[in-house]
Amino acid sequence: MTGTPRTLAEELRTRTDSGLVGLLRARPDLLNPVPGDVTQLATRAGTRASVVRAVERLDRFVLQTAEALAVAPDPCPYDTLGALMAGDTGDPAVAAELPRAVAELRAQALVWGPDDRLRLVRTARELLSPSATHPSPTGLGPTVAEAMAGMSPGRLQEIIAAAGLPTTHDPVTAVAALSGLFADRSRMAALLDTAPAESVAVLDKLLWGPPYGGVTDRPAPHLQWLLDRGLLIAAGARNVVLPREAALHLRGGRAHRTPEPVPPALAPATERDPQLVDNAAASQAFTALATVEELLKEWDLGGPAVLRAGGMSVRDLKRTAAALDTTEQLAAFWLELAYAAGLIASDGEADERFGATPAAEEWLQLPDHERWAALAAGWLAATRAPGVVGTADAKGRALAALGPHLDRSPAPEVRRRALSLLATLPPGTSVPAAAVRSRLRWERPLRSGATAGQAPAPAVGRTPSAAAVVDGAAGPAGPAGSAPDPVDDLRSRLAQWTLTEAELLGVTGRGALSAHGRALIDATSHTTADPTPADTGAAATRAAALLAPLLPEPVDHVLLQADLTAVAPGPLHRPLADALGVLADIESKGGATVYRFTPSSVRRALDAGRSASELQEFLTTHSRTPVPQPLAYLIDDVARKHGRLRIGAATAYVRCDDDALLSEILADRRAATLRLRRIAPTVLAAQTAPDQLLDGLRAMGYAPAAESAAGDVLIARADIHRTPPRTAPVPVPDGPPSPDPTLLSAAVRAIRAGDLAATAERKPVHAPAPAPGALPRTTSAETLATMQAAVLTHSALWIGYVNADGAASQRVIAPVRVEGGFVTAYDHTSDEVRTYPLHRITGVAELADDSV
Repeated sequence: MTGTPRTLAEELRTRTDSGLVGLLRARPDLLNPVPGDVTQLATRAGTRASVVRAVERLDRFVLQTAEALAVAPDPCPYDTLGALMAGDTGDPAVAAELPRAVAELRAQALVWGPDDRLRLVRTARELLSPSATHPSPTGLGPTVAEAMAGMSPGRLQEIIAAAGLPTTHDPVTAVAALSGLFADRSRMAALLDTAPAESVAVLDKLLWGPPYGGVTDRPAPHLQWLLDRGLLIAAGARNVVLPREAALHLRGGRAHRTPEPVPPALAPATERDPQLVDNAAASQAFTALATVEELLKEWDLGGPAVLRAGGMSVRDLKRTAAALDTTEQLAAFWLELAYAAGLIASDGEADERFGATPAAEEWLQLPDHERWAALAAGWLAATRAPGVVGTADAKGRALAALGPHLDRSPAPEVRRRALSLLATLPPGTSVPAAAVRSRLRWERPLRSGATAGQAPAPAVGRTPSAAAVVDGAAGPAGPAGSAPDPVDDLRSRLAQWTLTEAELLGVTGRGALSAHGRALIDATSHTTADPTPADTGAAATRAAALLAPLLPEPVDHVLLQADLTAVAPGPLHRPLADALGVLADIESKGGATVYRFTPSSVRRALDAGRSASELQEFLTTHSRTPVPQPLAYLIDDVARKHGRLRIGAATAYVRCDDDALLSEILADRRAATLRLRRIAPTVLAAQTAPDQLLDGLRAMGYAPAAESAAGDVLIARADIHRTPPRTAPVPVPDGPPSPDPTLLSAAVRAIRAGDLAATAERKPVHAPAPAPGALPRTTSAETLATMQAAVLTHSALWIGYVNADGAASQRVIAPVRVEGGFVTAYDHTSDEVRTYPLHRITGVAELADDSV
C-alpha cells in the first residue's frame, strides 16, 4: 500500500508481523476471539472497553501526551504536539521523551498517521477531550468555536469589534478571526496589556482549571471587560468558561502545568551490608514459618466456625490474634497466607468450620527452606488482599478474614512490580515506601485510583459544579485532574501492603531486597507476559536454595531446669518439637524457646498414650542436663493419679476401684453441677455428657481418663481434625491473560490470511459482483469448472464457504485435487491443507494475478 493511510485499518495493514505481535501482546483483549482480518482488528481496537483498558495502562507521560493530542487540532503535526507538551520555552527532557511516548501510543494503536498528521483514535479522543460534564486533566476548556456555538451573529460581531478586530459578514469568519487573535502571541499580549488588573486576576483563577466559573446576573466591570472581548464566554445562565486558545496563550503554550517525562527517582537510598540484610530476612522467614506452624497447631482439634456469609467472625479473629501474640491485622495476613498456600480451608460439613488441610501435613514434613518456598509462591501469585480485612464493602458490611470479596485483581502485578523496583537498586539498598508508591503511581496513574472490578475514568477532573467563583471573594479552585490522596488509592495501598508483607515473610530485610528475594522475582521481572504458576514455583525454589544456608540448623536437645522449664537453644527437629509440644506449654519465644511443664501439660501427654516411664526416658534422652527432681516428681505424681477415675457413656459414668475416692467426689460441693449418684460401690452415674464430666472433674483437680465401650483408655491425638483435600484458591485474573508466542504467531497468520481473503483483487466474472462483505455466488457447474481449471494452472481462488453449523466465511484457497464431490486445497486463511465438500461452496472467483 502506498500513500498516507486514510484509516487505522490501512495503517495496521502496513505494519510488519512483529508490529502486529507487539499490538496484540500489549492489548490481549483484542485476541478474544481472533479477528478475522485487519479491518476487524482495527474496529475492535477502537471500541470503548478496549480503549479504556489500553489507556489505563499508560504511564503518566504517555498519558499526558494522549491528553495533549485530545485538545490539539485533528490531525496534529508533531511540532504542534511538541509545543503543547514543552511550551514556548521548550523543555529538553520533554523533547527527549516525546518520541517514545508517540511510539508507545502508535504501538498500541491509540494514535495513527504520519508525524505531520497524527490522529488520536476517535474513542480515545472522546474519553480525553474536555467537555462541560467531562473536564480534561489538562484543565483546558472548549475551543472558541465550541464555546461560541449557538451565539447570535450580532453578539459575535460585538465581541470581535471590542477585541479590536474588523467586523465580518458571517459567524464562521468571526469565530476564526477571534481564534486567530488568541493564538497570535504578540497580538494577544497587546490585548492583555490593556486589561484591568482585576481581569487578569480572574483569568489566573481559571488558568489551570477548572476553566469554568460562576458569575452573578450583573457582572462586575472587570468581568464585563473579559466577556466583551471573548476572553470569557458564557456557558449558561450563571457560568462562564475560559476558551482553550486564551488559556494556552496564558500558559505559554503548555497543555499541562507540570509535564512528567521521567519517572520519580527511587530516593533517598539507604545502603546496608547485603549480608546483614540477608540475615535479617532469613530470621524473619524463620519467624514466618514458626507463626504459620503455630496457627496450624492451634487448629489441630478444629478451627473456628464459618460465618453464614463466609469468613471468620471478629471474635474468632481476635482469638486467633491472641493465640499468635499479634495484632488482628497481622493475624489476618497469616491466615490469608496459609489459605493462599492451601494449608487451611473450610471442611464443607453441615456445621462448617475452618481447619488444616491434608496438604498441611505434607508441608510440615518439608525442610524449612522448602516450606518457605511454598508460602512465598502462594503469596506472590495471590489476588487476595489481607489489608482490606475489617474495611467496609460497597454495601457497608465489614470484610471478614478468609471471607469472600477480598480479591483485588491488580495485587500480583503490583507485588511483582514493587519488588522489581527494589531489585533495580544495589544489593543491601532500601528506599522509603513513599518513593516506591510514587513510582508506581507514575507508571499507572489511572489504575492507581481505580478499585477492583471498576473501570477507572480516563479523564479525572472537576465538573462545572466545582467551578471557581470569579465574581466574588472565593479563592481559586484546585487544578483539574489533581491526583487522589496517595494513601487512599488502591494501587498505592497494595504497594504499601506488599512492602509490609514482604518484610514479614522474609523476602526483604530492613527494607532492602534480600538475595533470595531477588531470585524470587528474577524469573518474572524481565518478561512482558504474566508468569505462570510453574514460573513462580521455579523461582521460589531457586530462592529457597539461597535461603537454606541462612536458616538456623535444627537442634536435637533441650536444657531442663529446676523451675519446671525447658529451654530449646534453637529450632527443634520436627519429631522432638511435636513431642515436647504435647508434654509442655510454650511460655516464651525468641532466639530460644522456653517450655513450661505443668500438671495439665503432663496429663495431656498421658492422655496421648504415653506412660510415666516413657516420659522420663524421653526427657533423659533429649536433655543435655539431668532431669530435675521436681520435674520427675511432677510426672510420677500426675501419672499415679491419671486414669484412676474412668469416665464413659451411660449418659456418663465415673468408674474407680477406690470407692473412698468416689465418696470424696460425692461429698465435694463443686460436684453438685455434675448431678452424680452412686449406682455401685465403684461406679457413679452422671446426668451430663462425658466430655463435660471429664472437664468438670479436671477442674476440681482430679485426673480422670476417658474410656471406650470396651473399657479401654481413649487416647487423645492432637491431629485428629483435617479437612477433606482442598486446593489453594485460584487467583482472580486482572483482564485477559498475556498470550504466549505460539498464539500470537498463529493469530497474526490468521489475520493476514483473512485480510487476503477480504481484500484480494478478483478477476471479473459474468455473474453480478457480490456486495462488499458478501459471499461470491456461482452455479455448481461454474464452481466445478473453475476448481478444475485452478488445479491445472496452480492458481488461487476466492470462495464462499458455509460449514456444517451454518457459519459462513470467505477463504482464499489453492486447489490441489477435485474428486468425489470434494476439493482438496491449501487454505491460505488457516495456513493448512483442508478438504471441502463442493456442495458447501456458495461460489468461486479467480484472484488477480498479483494478489497472492
